[in-house]
Amino acid sequence: MTDRFYSEEFEGYLGRQFPVSYLSYTGIQSKLSEMAAITGTRAVVIYTFVEADQLNLLLVPPAGKPIYKSVPAANAKVLMEQVRKLQQQIGDPTQRRTTSYLASSQQLYQWLIAPLEGELQQLDVDTLMFSMDTGLRTLPVAALHNGQQFLVEQYSLSLIPSLVLTDDRYADVRNASVLAMGMSQFPDQPPLPAVPVEIASISENLWSGQAFLNQASTLENLQRERRKQSFGIIHIATHGEFKPGEVNNSYIQLWGEKLRLDEMEQLKWHDPPVNLLVLSACRTAVGDSQAELGFAGLAVQTGASSALASMWYANDAGTLGLMSEFYKSLHSAPIKAEALRRAQIAMLQGDVRLQNGEMMGNFGKLSLPPELTALGNRNLKHPYYWAGFTMIGSPW
Repeated sequence: MTDRFYSEEFEGYLGRQFPVSYLSYTGIQSKLSEMAAITGTRAVVIYTFVEADQLNLLLVPPAGKPIYKSVPAANAKVLMEQVRKLQQQIGDPTQRRTTSYLASSQQLYQWLIAPLEGELQQLDVDTLMFSMDTGLRTLPVAALHNGQQFLVEQYSLSLIPSLVLTDDRYADVRNASVLAMGMSQFPDQPPLPAVPVEIASISENLWSGQAFLNQASTLENLQRERRKQSFGIIHIATHGEFKPGEVNNSYIQLWGEKLRLDEMEQLKWHDPPVNLLVLSACRTAVGDSQAELGFAGLAVQTGASSALASMWYANDAGTLGLMSEFYKSLHSAPIKAEALRRAQIAMLQGDVRLQNGEMMGNFGKLSLPPELTALGNRNLKHPYYWAGFTMIGSPW
């Protein structure tokens, strides 16, 4: 079945086999029902499978028969053309004052969501877990648009490699400590001037935990602090790249060294468990199948239950606003994906904005460094600022 196929694809890319038993449809439904009982949220899994002549959609509800739809109009060629258009138009900062993305966004909604709309409404679900085929794993589904609203205004969203490779154990992160690391200066990459504000805001005001900046953001410090204390959340604000080719091409930049994706398994972030890994300034080689596997497999490879990362480098100020709003929402949201949804909605509605040298939001006010006050007053409504951020792995 589709879940097993995608599981084996990720295992092949990551170069390891996971000690898991493949799930039947009834096994998947049992997991969905269990999480509904624990969290009070109702999730479904949507598998997409792209063929030369059509798109196939498979919706697995918490109970009842799986629902299959085919979309002949979305053959592989035209589907991927629209995906590339949307990625280019949303991810291009020069387009952030336009709505050039809307045509592609609405067309993709008609192909990927509209065929299942009636069933989704009948099932009364609030969370969509997407297990995507090649070419769709870096699609910003939050920005799909039905002509009146974005998909994120309707549902909490997550991207999973497959359900069997998703850590579905529920852990309440609302009382978890955060280990926050960030870098604002780099010898060979652009500076990230908002990072010191981001790290201080998260570790001192919005959450509680330990913070390390620039020279202190080392792998040695990361490992030492985890030996001393169990941190349910690890937040790393630094450049990171999900690149084409082998898994070790992808990395997170720490001080003086790159933490490569294939090395993350050795960090044993399942012991003690990391329930949420946040990478707030990474980007992905959009359109490359191997880079997609690295991005969508991030939670699996690190051992974290869930990972929050961005498909593109989304502007230093915008990232500061979204992250601050996310941690504010995480205190009250029933699940992690819902906290991200609330933060994204706050941005698209204009609640999070740059005003008079400060970042404003439901989290309060943050004074900006001089490099960002030069941006002037600005809203962050365009999906360029928020749609790339994706909950990977467990939405719970």
